Amino acid sequence: MPAVIEVHNLHKSYGDTVAVDDVSLTVQEGEIFGILGPNGAGKTTTVECVEGLRRPDRGEISVLGLDPQRDRAELTQQLGVQLQDGELPGRLKVGEALTLYGSFYRTPADPRALMETLGLADKSSTRCGKLSGGQRQRLSIALALIGNPRVAVLDELTTGLDPQARRDTWQLIEDVRARGVTILLVTHFMEEAERLCDRIALIDMGRTVVVDTPAGLTERVQTEQRIHFRPSVPFDDRLLTGLPEVTGVVHRGDVVVVTGNDNALNAVTSVLARNNIVARQLRVEQAGLEDAFVALTGRRPENERHASRNRPGRN
Repeated sequence: MPAVIEVHNLHKSYGDTVAVDDVSLTVQEGEIFGILGPNGAGKTTTVECVEGLRRPDRGEISVLGLDPQRDRAELTQQLGVQLQDGELPGRLKVGEALTLYGSFYRTPADPRALMETLGLADKSSTRCGKLSGGQRQRLSIALALIGNPRVAVLDELTTGLDPQARRDTWQLIEDVRARGVTILLVTHFMEEAERLCDRIALIDMGRTVVVDTPAGLTERVQTEQRIHFRPSVPFDDRLLTGLPEVTGVVHRGDVVVVTGNDNALNAVTSVLARNNIVARQLRVEQAGLEDAFVALTGRRPENERHASRNRPGRN
């Protein structure tokens, strides 16, 4: 499929602070492409250069065949943007905001249809300052789409939302993609990236660490399988530690945790069955995107509470 965004060897500094050291990525038409990384990794600076809001020190950027600096006026007609720190006047009404933003575009979407699609039909006369967190995010998406863009950039869209509002927003993003809009999604939430993204650029310390699918990133990590269960009767650990597929057995109260390779589950359950031991509440943990993140960056991602409390203005 044709590329709609191409970034090659992007660099951007603010004084002595290097925000983006060497970022390259390509976004294909129709995909949800994620930029994943910790706070301060250079994610927002990267997308601001893509949007034309920042002028890079060096590197090449093409969006829909346009240069974000030279062709900015034309690009704004085809690119929808939800800014990380966008703020609307509290007294402005939802319908008024969409009408105002729509006036900036040659062929805007119908504000009423957009509100209906995004679950804001009954909020047209509601002041922006009265909206809940989830409703504000729906409005952010609507404002990014009011110009009928071919590409939408969504920056830290669900930070600060409760889990249900976050999942509702994820569904909206999938619906937007179904309408034919290519999405560039900036996030530091592992679950969000796994749920939504076709491919991910993992960025850390201003550099592109790797670009791959969520499954591809996970496959890069040689992580042990973890098997949790409550045995129906006590047993000698040597029953399992003697298996070549098992690397360790530990007890956490009445729960047994077995670590091992990809074949450990079959080996463990077979031995337990032969010895008439029932593995109750059996649960298996496989390597996930967070494991890949830790392996590739050497540090853990921020959890939701930390990120919401300490969210910086730019990253």
